[in-house]
Amino acid sequence: MLFLDATLARAVPGGRVFAIDVEPSMVEYVTQRARREGLSNIDVVLSSADDPKLPAPVDLILIVDTYHHVTDRTAYFRRLAGVLKPSGRIAIIDFKPESTLGPIEKVPAAQVIHELTAAGYSLVGEPQTLPEQYFLIFAVARAQ
Repeated sequence: MLFLDATLARAVPGGRVFAIDVEPSMVEYVTQRARREGLSNIDVVLSSADDPKLPAPVDLILIVDTYHHVTDRTAYFRRLAGVLKPSGRIAIIDFKPESTLGPIEKVPAAQVIHELTAAGYSLVGEPQTLPEQYFLIFAVARAQ
């Protein structure tokens, strides 16, 4: 996970990257590695299964290969809407069910779209750039 965190931190040198995890050992690992690599714009956050505990509004929430770990996804993503800036997005990248890579448990893209729609989001993008994974981008649905 730190590889991605470090890549993002380097991509936004004037911004902040919040690396969140529910495992204390991963939080400690990312904290120590960020220090060693001099990445002062990464804030590591110990979250819980039902609350990401993001300390500030964010422009983008990126979830990679971990969607299947989220329980009560509709409630969780409703909560995330409260920490997105007005133009904020949620990007979800995860393995396609037919992929031989990744975890055994895979959530199909159609189910992700259904669950995030139920949580109050609209699908705003679906880049076709990854052969083994889907890439879905959501925004909070606005009343018309």
